[in-house]
Amino acid sequence: MTRRPVLPGAAELFRRTDVPQAEVTELPSVSSAVSSPALRGSRRAAETAPDDESPAPLTLVPGGAPADALAAFRAPAPAPAPGARTRGKPARAAGNGRTRHDEKITVYLSAEELLALESARLTLRAQHGVAADRGRIVREAIAVLLADLEEQGEDSVLVRRLRG
Repeated sequence: MTRRPVLPGAAELFRRTDVPQAEVTELPSVSSAVSSPALRGSRRAAETAPDDESPAPLTLVPGGAPADALAAFRAPAPAPAPGARTRGKPARAAGNGRTRHDEKITVYLSAEELLALESARLTLRAQHGVAADRGRIVREAIAVLLADLEEQGEDSVLVRRLRG
């Protein structure tokens, strides 16, 4: 008997998703795995294996049948609430209070700017009891600057700093 595990081949692991699948699939047999050059071990091990031991017959598994005996007792995954997220307005993630955002940008900072941002994060936590990540601090700073731009216009901090 060979000590090598019998693993499924690529045809069993990967399937096409653009064509409808049959409702019933058959698992690969052990004999087809042993006939694979990559899985069959040495030729002597195959020759010394007793021929009277045939592999156990495989059963057909319906497409929607549970894979194990306990699957019927597990709770199904909750369906997402319809319309929970709208584009442009971030939705709150359940439980942890984090906000999921739809859009992303990349901002490059100098080492000094990144150090100042991290220092501000630690100061907020240590002296003010506010736990915020760097992304939240940046988003709040942007919100403050944009609100100031809308209120003050030409006299806003953003316009003054960008004109430099």
